Amino acid sequence: MKERKSPWSFFSGGYLLLVLLFIYLPIAYVLLFSFNDSKSLTNFTGFSLRWYENMVQDRTMLESIQCTVVVAVIATAVSTVVGTVAAIGLSKARRIIRNIVLEINNLPVMNPDIVTAIGLMLLFISTRIQLSLATLILSHITFCIPYVILTIMPKLRQLDDNVAEAAMDLGATPWQALTRVILPQIYPAILSGALIAFSMSFDDFVISFFTAGVGINNISMYVYSMKRYNPSVNALSTLIVVVVTLILVLVNLIPSIRGRNTKEGDTEG
Repeated sequence: MKERKSPWSFFSGGYLLLVLLFIYLPIAYVLLFSFNDSKSLTNFTGFSLRWYENMVQDRTMLESIQCTVVVAVIATAVSTVVGTVAAIGLSKARRIIRNIVLEINNLPVMNPDIVTAIGLMLLFISTRIQLSLATLILSHITFCIPYVILTIMPKLRQLDDNVAEAAMDLGATPWQALTRVILPQIYPAILSGALIAFSMSFDDFVISFFTAGVGINNISMYVYSMKRYNPSVNALSTLIVVVVTLILVLVNLIPSIRGRNTKEGDTEG
């Protein structure tokens, strides 16, 4: 006999559909109206690439995109390295020290962005450091590191410490044990932490607003400073969505392809 599906399953499915529509419908709306021929945000008058052309010709927008990408890439690279090393060190530290440091690490995550932003701004001003692109990058590195640590720590807890010790017993140096034993096992967590750091830096406005120098604007600050709504922002948003989607697809496909090739090689061997 076929089992009857409970009414709750239909309700949960409908609820999930509503949640997905609530999340992705605005994105689809932006994508659609990035090709609108007019400035209207409610009436689609025809297909056009004029807003993409305007985006390419808008020097201020291009400079803000360049600033955003440069800051995000540098902040992601530095925070990923520092956060990974810190997480590995904490995993080997005494329990009481690890707990204290992790509680301190949680403060920037739990604090509102405005508190972190004002604190960093006051730090730079009190030490007579002029606000500039360097202070913006340092600020992004500062608030990205805790997210990297929080992403990597759960994976480190799942590792068997005896594996690295066994590698050193077999003649591996501590550096070789780190690069050939520990890092390959936590690579997915490192990649996830890097992606989170990049998205946090790319999307940030509040901290950037308080720590950037005069004349330095990222995308969020550029949009905030617009006197009128510029439909080219829709084109920019569409390109960002496409790039992020491609990155996520590649990140998920490459490991599966490598695993499949490894299995085929083992089978042939």
